[in-house]
Amino acid sequence: MGNHIVPDRHNKKMPLGEECPAWKKKTTDVKEKYDFKDVLGTGAFSEVVLAEEKRTQKLVAIKCIPKKALEGKENSIENEIAVLHKIKHANIVSLEDIFESKSHLYLVMQLVSGGELFDRIIEKGFYTEKDASKLIQQILDAVKYLHDLGIVHRDLKPENLLYYSMDEDSKIMISDFGLSKIEDSGSVMSTACGTPGYVAPEVLAQKPYSKAVDCWSIGVISYILLCGYPPFYDENDAKLFEQILKAEYEFDSPYWDDISDSAKDFIVHLMEKDPHVRYSCEQALQHPWIAGDTALDKNIHESVSAQIKKNFAKSKWKQAFNATAVVRHMRRLQLGTTQEGAAALQEGRVPRAPCPSGTSLTPLSPPPVAEDEAPDSISPCSLRCHPTSRV
Repeated sequence: MGNHIVPDRHNKKMPLGEECPAWKKKTTDVKEKYDFKDVLGTGAFSEVVLAEEKRTQKLVAIKCIPKKALEGKENSIENEIAVLHKIKHANIVSLEDIFESKSHLYLVMQLVSGGELFDRIIEKGFYTEKDASKLIQQILDAVKYLHDLGIVHRDLKPENLLYYSMDEDSKIMISDFGLSKIEDSGSVMSTACGTPGYVAPEVLAQKPYSKAVDCWSIGVISYILLCGYPPFYDENDAKLFEQILKAEYEFDSPYWDDISDSAKDFIVHLMEKDPHVRYSCEQALQHPWIAGDTALDKNIHESVSAQIKKNFAKSKWKQAFNATAVVRHMRRLQLGTTQEGAAALQEGRVPRAPCPSGTSLTPLSPPPVAEDEAPDSISPCSLRCHPTSRV
């Protein structure tokens, strides 16, 4: 079966499954248990497929990782599995099962089918500060849970926030833990990683950093949710980094004229340059804009959705959880619960929907990696939007 290894509690290496069978089931063919439906997306070293469990007809997303791709990169997949295996939270995509064949490792993930954050906001006819506040509260709850476990996500961004279902009141889910890191007692992190535009100043300054980097990212996400464009932007990466390092951003008029002072105060406390002064998740959850009634009910949909369309391209890129593909399937299968719909897909009677067109995304060069830390070997490459003029 191969000698795939994961770290045990004492930092020793052992074959996965030998002393911790709960982590993984071994099978010669995962397709004995699951029907593979369609490819949802691909990463640099993996493919994610929509699959149906034969016994229960439950739909899942399975990350298929060739073992050949793991050679020399074992630390990265070990890290992701170690992180995912620990996590059980209502707002975080869960790892449900692990299989291994001679050639592949299969991570059976919870399927999220409600689509991506920006797409849903654009589709709404009514959107307010209160809606944004409820979204951020869920993210803060989930990230506080991670931080309490000693886990730092390190790559929080809108693309990693997906809706659980297509229901109007669906919860939001955090996905993609390829850059996550479990903090060892007494250790510090200094690897430059994350996505430009969302990364905290201390990361760019190559200083040791902590859980506070996630709080900065939540501040950036909050900013975008209230105006539709990013707080930091420049075509030149060096100038972009300079803005972030100085924590230079504005609440531009007219886009912020109708946004409450409480919302701005909330953002200022999260997008604080000094990580020691920056709000923690616990402090942010107690802010009146989250815990109180200061978030306004005024409809800001027209302005925010127009800016999102201008500044963030339609999600066309390949990623580990391509929610757009899932949504297409769900709509065709009437949420994937009818046997007739599933049979139609299986027999090929349902036409495929075309992929969305148009994108302004460009790949970024991978960030530098510390010698003692393996790069993320199975997540898709980071991409950065090129916003158009806000005028």
